[in-house]
Amino acid sequence: MNQPESGLRRGEPGERYDIVTIASSAGGIRALTQVLGGLPADFPVPVLVVQHLDRRHETVIAQVLGRRSVLKVKLAEANERATPGTVYVAPPNRHLLVGAGGELTLTSTELVHFVRPSADLLFESAAGAYGSRAIACVLTGTGSDGAMGVSAVKSRGGTVIAEDPESAEFNGMPVAAVGTGSVDFVLPLVEIAAVIRGLVEARRS
Repeated sequence: MNQPESGLRRGEPGERYDIVTIASSAGGIRALTQVLGGLPADFPVPVLVVQHLDRRHETVIAQVLGRRSVLKVKLAEANERATPGTVYVAPPNRHLLVGAGGELTLTSTELVHFVRPSADLLFESAAGAYGSRAIACVLTGTGSDGAMGVSAVKSRGGTVIAEDPESAEFNGMPVAAVGTGSVDFVLPLVEIAAVIRGLVEARRS
């Protein structure tokens, strides 16, 4: 398994993070609750989430996560603009993408690696729109969704975090992400929120 870089990377003068993207699948509700619950109410950037959900049913994921987070949590809507301190969750059976300035797009294009929404598409769109100002985080889940996306984020100078496969409830997605060699931090679930907070706040100090 490739080893991540040790320690926080320093951004260039004037650079900062402007978007956090998170992906999870099996075991993801518990993991998302842990991460989102560790972010403060005045978190200065939007958070976009892809959690693989049953495509056949409506979901209450926003309400569930919102009860454990001081951030506003909602299902993403087409053509809305992502704002700081809000968590936008991809609706069931819709890909979520983000453009320059935080414009959100929902699409029903074909499945990617058998899933919709796709972490790869979200990460790739964030990489294209935000470059080095993007953070991508891969949490517990089966399969390999997110691996191509984290490579895109890394190639544009962004920062990639993966839950430690050794402690993840389901390690398929973290293993695939780490295997790309594009992950900057491999962390136990309980440490991820603090590192995201530290990265975002350091570039604003």
